Parts: sequence; C-alpha cells; structure tokens
Amino acid sequence: MKQERPKYPGKKSQKAFAVAQRSIPGGVNSPARAFGAVGGGPLFISRGKGAHIYDLDENEFIDYVCSWGPLIFGHAHPRVVAAVGQACENGTSFGAPTELETALAEQIIEMVPSIEMVRMVNSGTEAAMAAIRLARGSTGRDKVIKFDGCWHGHGDSFLIKAGSSALTMGTPDSPGIPRGIAENTISLTYNDLTVVADAVKQYKEEIAAIIVEPVAGNMGTVPPAEGYLEGLRKIADDNEIILIFDEVITGFRVAKGGAQERFQVSPDLTCLGKIVGGGLPVGAYGGNRQLMHDIAPLGKKVSQAGTLSGNPLAMSAGSEQLNMLNEGQVYADLEKKAETLRSGMVANLSKFGLKYSINGVGSMICQFFTEVPVVDYSSAVSSDTERFARYFWKMLEQGVYIAPSQFECMFVSAVHSEQDIERTLKAHYDSLKAIH
Repeated sequence: MKQERPKYPGKKSQKAFAVAQRSIPGGVNSPARAFGAVGGGPLFISRGKGAHIYDLDENEFIDYVCSWGPLIFGHAHPRVVAAVGQACENGTSFGAPTELETALAEQIIEMVPSIEMVRMVNSGTEAAMAAIRLARGSTGRDKVIKFDGCWHGHGDSFLIKAGSSALTMGTPDSPGIPRGIAENTISLTYNDLTVVADAVKQYKEEIAAIIVEPVAGNMGTVPPAEGYLEGLRKIADDNEIILIFDEVITGFRVAKGGAQERFQVSPDLTCLGKIVGGGLPVGAYGGNRQLMHDIAPLGKKVSQAGTLSGNPLAMSAGSEQLNMLNEGQVYADLEKKAETLRSGMVANLSKFGLKYSINGVGSMICQFFTEVPVVDYSSAVSSDTERFARYFWKMLEQGVYIAPSQFECMFVSAVHSEQDIERTLKAHYDSLKAIH
C-alpha cells in the first residue's frame, strides 16, 4: 500500500519555525511567508532545483511561486549559478562602478521600449519609492494616484487605504505613516478610467504621477481592461502627469519588453525588480533621458542612492538571465505551457459545474474562488478565502506548492515539464473534488 504524504508542515519545518519566532518577528522576514492567510505554519525550504523545491523534511514540491516570480528558468539554473560564482571569485561588492552595471543597463534599455536610461537599486520597493520621488521632484507637485489592490512595496506613499468613495483621500492603512503623506495619496478603483478623470479634474495642478501595475499581480492576476492603459496614457499626457508602470512582476515575464510591449503603451517611468537580478535582490527604474537627468548627480539632483546598488552578484545573475530570455522561443514556450495549465484548470472546474474565475496573462495565472468576473480589488475580495485555504493544503498534500494566499499569482517557468503540468492538473482536480 502506497504511503500517504505526511501532513504539512513537517516536524523539521515546525521546529525551525518555533526557533525563528524567538528572534524574528512572526518568525518570517516578509509577512507573505507566514501562511497567515491559510492557517498553519510555513514550510522551511532547504533547496530548489529546476521547477522543484524541497523542504527540511525532504518533501518535494512542484513550485509555482518561483520566488514570487523572478525564476523564469527555475531554481539553481547552471548558467546563473556559474555567473554568480564567477562574480563571487572577483569580489562580492565594491561600492564603486563596475562594467557589469553598464552591461545590464544596456540590456534593459534594449529590451524595454520606454527606457532610455536606467538606475539600479536593491528591490522593487526601492524602485517604486525612487520613481515617485523623481516624479514629484520633476513636476514640483505632491499628490500621487495609485489603485486599490496594486502593491508597490511598503513605501509610505503606497500603504494607503481608499476612503468611502473613489475621490476620498486615503487614511494610513498601517501605523507609522504620517497623515500628511496619506493626504497626498489618492487610491482609486483599478480598471475604471472615470474615477481617474474625476480625480485629475479635482486635483489637476497637484498630481505628480499615476502609478499602476499594468497587469495587477498583487490581488491575483487581473489584466487591464481594453483601452484602460491607453486611457491612463492620454489622461497623463493631457495633464502633464508622469505615468509610472510598476513592472516589478510583469517586466520580462509577460513579454520580453514587459507589459508595455505586450499592450503597446509606453509609460514615462518604469519600475523593475525580481527578474532583473535572476532571483537575487535587485530592482531598477528607468525612463526617458530628460526625466532621468533630474537624478543626482545631474540636473535638479533628486536624491537617490544605495551602497549596494548594482552589486556584482545581482548584475551577473540578471545579465545571464536576460541573455537566456533572448535565446530561442522562450516566450512562445511559456505561453504554451501556461495556456495548457490554465485551460486544464478551466476544464477541471467545468467537470464539477464550478464557474470560478481564472485569469491569466502570459505565464501569470490565478484561480479566484468566486464566480464574479475579477476585474478589480472589490471583485477579487469576493473570493471565498476559507475554501481557498482548504484547496491550498490539498494541493500541498499532493506535492504542488502555490502561494499561500488567494491574492497571489501562479508563475509558470520555462523548466516546468509536461509531466509537472499533468501532475498539477491531477492535483487540481483531486483538490477541487476534496473541498466541494
């Protein structure tokens, strides 16, 4: 008789979590890792190879988190490992310029349509914070429009909850944010151009920037409605507002040039992260020369600095991964694999008479446990999160690791095999059967 998989987390992960909680708040260094949305404790991962990860108890899982998106070529790809190894041999950090920074910058400029100059930073959060500061410094205005459900990191300007109506100024959604910052942030409904036009009409001379995820990836996968990105571009142009695309997730994932290439809409500034470093901590922001010349040590000297920005390890890993993205039919293969997975999930749902929404853009997928079409934050949060939690643990029991939150994406990698996808679809079917 085949032995059943153990319940998760295993004993070693449980012990590691208990130890971690003595020295790390909540036992984790980022809240998403805590499994708070699904109950129970997290798996502690010991290693990864290709599309698979292994926990401390040596349980193996097909990984669709992929370090929250950047690992397009999976864990420990030999070419990325070799690039990082060579960089280590030459020195891990200098706090001085290296040619590696220039090489990666030139690759980014070549691949991303709107970027003429780029500045390296250490995370997507830092990229978004710097882009907002640059927009404010260049325009001399203070207010920023963002959208409910879009995540741009934990910078003060972004942790704002919308008020009772679309045009009500937000109040801080997290203690520690000054009210003055909250008052300069307008949070609106995603995929609704009317509320943007109304806000701009009311605060026209005060708005420095509109920042948006061109494909929302932090409330699940939510694609832009037809004409939405074009509409934002026109509103920004008509009112001398800087349009910022946060492509920390979508950059180099949904197309070689990111969402702006896929949807043929160019922002003024672009925030990048994750994939730019091949899985190492990194970020970048870039745009046209006129705007980028306002950053110190040039122009108006909008301040932004980082001792480890452009460090050799991240630059080497990122450059090698971008090299690989330019070889062969990577994006065609990703689209094919993702569509096989998505269509298989839809077919499984139909077998049970379920009409849950499944959104997908490129290799980003999310199954929402709601029958309402998910187009914005309010429709996303109509999902049955309790049922999702049960589904999450059933998938884990069958060896498939997805994000421990209803409001995150599944990421398909170039190294997920046909067998991986077949196993995933079987686990998906069995999990749906078990919870309905």
